[in-house]
Amino acid sequence: MMATDHILLLAGTREARLLAGDLAKSFPTARITASYAGAVSDLSDPGVPVRVGGFGGAEGLAAYLAAETVSVMIDATHPFAAQISRNAVAAAASTGIPLFRLERQEWAPVDGDNWKTVASLENAAAVLPSDARAFLAIGRKDIACFTQRTDLHAVARMIEPPEAKLPDHWELILSRPPKTVDEEIALFRDRQITHVVTKNSGGKRSSAKIRAARHLGLPVVMVRRPDLPEAATFSAPPDLLLAVRRAMAF
Repeated sequence: MMATDHILLLAGTREARLLAGDLAKSFPTARITASYAGAVSDLSDPGVPVRVGGFGGAEGLAAYLAAETVSVMIDATHPFAAQISRNAVAAAASTGIPLFRLERQEWAPVDGDNWKTVASLENAAAVLPSDARAFLAIGRKDIACFTQRTDLHAVARMIEPPEAKLPDHWELILSRPPKTVDEEIALFRDRQITHVVTKNSGGKRSSAKIRAARHLGLPVVMVRRPDLPEAATFSAPPDLLLAVRRAMAF
């Protein structure tokens, strides 16, 4: 591997931040760039150089790959950041640059779960009964899908305030997900939550709400992941690192 080799990491998740450190250790002479879309201003430091902002679609990403002499591209974005993942596949195909995807395993229901799986956020909003006290863990960009449901009470948790105006009787909690199930149970009990709405993001950090709903016997409206074009996909970082090593002939 030459010192000029360049790994572009499409980031935005905890897994991407951890992977950035693994890449730096595994390929100490490579240039590594972590790219954030900039949807959240409070960005975690991945320990490698960072760029923030979009590329300008698949064509813009392809132009960046060529201009910055990228050797390998890694998509470690959120499972619901579908457009950047689609752009990455298209840009990789047009440039011939290897693309590897790090994908969290989906959550799957177990005994004691009461899930209703829906295809979209719009479907999720439609299936909530009018007397629901819903906990919405869907992020600020998609909350507008629910704001027309003024007939229900909702507690919406997100990292930063939404652009959409929430109904006056709703509650907004600005925070990251708690680390323990007990915290979620206490929140759900205190707010008298009757339904939990979430995307099937997967991952351990945000799974406390699922386990809390299971403990309390609450129904969960689970939004299915969007379909993505095929790419070389890994759920374990060591396997992805091996693929990168082979692609770069390190």
